[in-house]
Parts: sequence; structure tokens; C-alpha cells
Amino acid sequence: MVEFDYKELVKATGSFSPSRLLGKGSHGSVYKGTLEENKLVAIKKSSVGSDHVSIDNSKKLENEICVLSSLGESPYVINFLGTTRDDDHYSTCKEKNRLLVMEYMPYGSLHDLLHVDATPPSWPKRVEIAIQIARAIQFLHEGKPLVIHRDIKSANVLFDLNWKAKLADFGLAVLRVDSSSSPDQETQPAGTIGYLDPCYTTPSKLSTKNDVFSYGVVLLEIVSCQKAIDVSRLPASIVDWAVPLIEKQRLMEVCDSRIALPTFMEGTIKHLLYVASRCVSCKEENRPSISEIVTQSHTQTQEAYWISGNVRANKEEISSSIPCTTMYSYFFSFEVSECPMSMAGRQTKATYKEIVTAKHVT
Repeated sequence: MVEFDYKELVKATGSFSPSRLLGKGSHGSVYKGTLEENKLVAIKKSSVGSDHVSIDNSKKLENEICVLSSLGESPYVINFLGTTRDDDHYSTCKEKNRLLVMEYMPYGSLHDLLHVDATPPSWPKRVEIAIQIARAIQFLHEGKPLVIHRDIKSANVLFDLNWKAKLADFGLAVLRVDSSSSPDQETQPAGTIGYLDPCYTTPSKLSTKNDVFSYGVVLLEIVSCQKAIDVSRLPASIVDWAVPLIEKQRLMEVCDSRIALPTFMEGTIKHLLYVASRCVSCKEENRPSISEIVTQSHTQTQEAYWISGNVRANKEEISSSIPCTTMYSYFFSFEVSECPMSMAGRQTKATYKEIVTAKHVT
């Protein structure tokens, strides 16, 4: 972990200029910083308010530094670069807290991609994002020490230069020695309404399944492009809106209608919705572990699958065998010649164009 000079970071952000502000979180603001050799970074500074609020926000920032510094490297968790020295105070007495330096994520958040951007993401991209988030959570839950994030939501999933999704904002995260260790009784339930596990009502209810619930909400967001909480929708909760439709097999009503769902993706999206419904189960014991979700999604991911049979393209019948490296065999393997029943209840054939332009994750 690198220790930065406080003055250097103040200069890098133009004295925390509003023009450099990237976003505000529950306990701090993030600024775009430019270091030597024009290296771009993100610099988090705890929010200032009343004495009580400032102290609480500083504690959350210190907690985030502690958690991130305890983690190893993962391609699915934001890269922690360093912080300011403990004795390095060049700010006013009210702001005597450290700064957190992270990699710069230029393409914003999943929340913005789903709910702000005019162009909706493709279906293969949505699945790719869902898998990357699951891998991030698996990294936290299976690490030593174990980390429970407690604030998994679309706003805390950011995109790097390659549009890879990474989990961020560890201000509420909790470190545990292992899954069997007792929760700290002083750690009160926390999270974001709409994503917060309704079972998590007391400190003793803290578990990895809290994160699984939040992940299920994010999955529903990814598929539907509906917000976790939307007071203009009845019911306002995405869980209360989507789960009954999934249980009634009315899956197309849950899917984002702004972009056509290719036939070859229907089985994949159907599986995602069923996973989501299990994740948000009101009974914690019915929820899958994140490891189970990832394992199902990536069974034999390196195997080559051959899709053979008649493929309809531009109204022409093409007889061919097409090599296809699957991104998740559990999700994505079928014989084209079978003409599977679609989610809308019609039989159809995948097109050659749809198959060969599918984006795969290895």
C-alpha cells in the first residue's frame, strides 16, 4: 500500500474542485485526481457535516481502508492504491481524516448504465456483468479474512477502461475470521433500502446470505432495467414486483422491453431470473451461496461446444457446425436443430448472426 502526501492529493484534485467530483456516496465524495505523469486516480474524502456525522463518516472511511488493505488482488474488486499518512494533516481540524486512493473507473456505475444512459446494454453484456459481480462477491466470501460487503447495489458496481464490472465502496463492509465466527454485537444492521436483506434485523443476523439477497436484487435490475425502489411502480419494491411474475412463468414481463431478447439468450435469462428469485427468498436457508451460483454459471467454461443443425439466417437455411466456446455451459448450450420453445411460447430457430456475434467470457 502506497502512502501519499496529503498536499499532493489536494493538488491532484484541484483542491477538491466541484469540477473534479465524480460522485457522492453514503459517507464520502469521490474526486478525479491527476498524479505525476498524468496518472488518473479516484480519491475519496469523507463527507463533512455535524461533529457526529463527520466522526461517523471518518470511521466508515477508515473501515474501508482497513478492509481494502486486507484484500488480495482480484480483477472484480476495485483496485486500492493507497492512502495518506496517519500523521499527515494539512487540512482543517474538522477534516483530520485520511484520503483513500483507488483506480479511476471512467465508465461510471451499473446504476447509470441501467437507469440513466439512453442506450440499454446488450443481453450478453448483462450476463457478463452479472457473472463478474458474482465473482467479486465470491472473492470476498471465500477469502481470509471473509468479507461481508453489506451494501451491494448497482451504484457500487463500477466499470473500468475495458468495461469490466468491479465492486466498490467498502465503507459498510465487515471483516470476519471465517464463516463460523460470531458476529460483532456492536455492528448494527446497515445497507441501502431496496437492497437490504429483510432478515438482517439484528447484529446476530449478519451473514453472507445478506449479500446474496442484495445480489438477487441487482440481478433483477440487470434483467428488467427497473430500479430497486420505484414509487411510481406498484409494488414499489422490485422484489415484490418481479418475483410473483417469475413464479407465474411470466418471464417476458420482467425483461427489459427496450431491446429484443435473442432466442439463443432466452435460456440464459430464464436461469438468471430463477437464480434471482432464489437469492431474494424470504427464507435465508433457501438462498444459494455465491459459490453455488458461480459454480452453476461456469461449469466446464473452457470446454468447446458444437452447435450443429439447420441455422436460419437471412431467410436462408444453412447447414453447418459452428464452434462455440461457451461462457457458462450451465446457461448456454443447446442444439439449434431442436428449435427450443421460447420464453414467449413460440418455436423458433436461432439465427447464424445471433450465434456468431454472441460475446463470450472466459
